[in-house]
Amino acid sequence: MIKKRKMVRAYTDEPVAPEARDRILRAANRAPSAGFSQGYALMTLEGAAQLRPFWELLHGYHEDESAAGPSFEPVTRAPLVVVPLSCKDIYLDRYARQDKGWTDRDEAHWPVPYWDIDTGFTALLMLLAAVDEGLGALFFGIPPHQIADFRALYGVPDRYVPIGAVAIGHPDPGADKGGSARVIKRRTLDDLVHHGRW
Repeated sequence: MIKKRKMVRAYTDEPVAPEARDRILRAANRAPSAGFSQGYALMTLEGAAQLRPFWELLHGYHEDESAAGPSFEPVTRAPLVVVPLSCKDIYLDRYARQDKGWTDRDEAHWPVPYWDIDTGFTALLMLLAAVDEGLGALFFGIPPHQIADFRALYGVPDRYVPIGAVAIGHPDPGADKGGSARVIKRRTLDDLVHHGRW
């Protein structure tokens, strides 16, 4: 499964079976989280009524970036998009509880934003689960200046932050022009791994 995982940038319009969608979501819910805080949520978007406004929101951004890479249009055929959302407050509340030993919600306790990292784990599990289902998936970002509009469009509370989105569907290899992996080689372990010291 892991060797087969790649970012898929073009889809057919064949729907994702509800059973496959639910297995992918259950896989995401197996993500680890600091203190078992589970400070994340998943929003699914399916069908034209839910997806068209999402793609229209992002379209202006990708239109501006169109000269930088392949067209984003084949991605918009994905019949399912899952938006993983992180919630910092849940983590700050969890670690202020007695069993964790902190007496306040100070973010300075955290060396990195685990709420975003743990939510990223949910996205990775969806990417892997999609392979198990014979589907393709792509993780992509939502530009910061569009997050307020995204929240307003879908009624997302302010305390939840979308860390990106995962498009899922049946791959259309003929329309997939690929991405950065076409021009940048994967780093070797010799370049990546430092044994014992840098």
